[in-house]
Amino acid sequence: MSKRRRSAEEGHKRKFLVVIDDTVECDRALYFAARRADRSGGALVILTVVPPADFQHWMGVEQIMREDALEEARALIERAAESARDHTNIEPECVVREGYAADEIQALIDEDEDIAILVLGAASGKEGPGPLVSLFANRGAAALSIPVTVVPGTLSNEDLEALS
Repeated sequence: MSKRRRSAEEGHKRKFLVVIDDTVECDRALYFAARRADRSGGALVILTVVPPADFQHWMGVEQIMREDALEEARALIERAAESARDHTNIEPECVVREGYAADEIQALIDEDEDIAILVLGAASGKEGPGPLVSLFANRGAAALSIPVTVVPGTLSNEDLEALS
């Protein structure tokens, strides 16, 4: 059972959660979420998830690979936060998690009762909309306790301005 959202209560803000990686569509989702949060008086949470290490032969090598992946994730999220700051008056909350993306997204939503909308970017290629959009679409409406906004990766800043 999902927790009650508190974003509309006094002392709380509606938070837009955007999940990022280094794809164009994630940049579009970030731009939309940041502009929407700024225009509506909300807040922005930027999440990136580092998948679990798949290398288990030598503990030292696995640890180095893990540290490298976390360092790359922190650099990615800082670039995303800087981009959000460039386009809004919002200071984003940055979250780096380790695990499986869907599990970590759900866990963060469960932990933060102010997260009210999940924003995902959809790829426009022949390969489909992307793994997260496909995953949540396949799980159905009961998969999450909040609405999902899917932002097409082909939209320009001007298009997103008009929509946010």
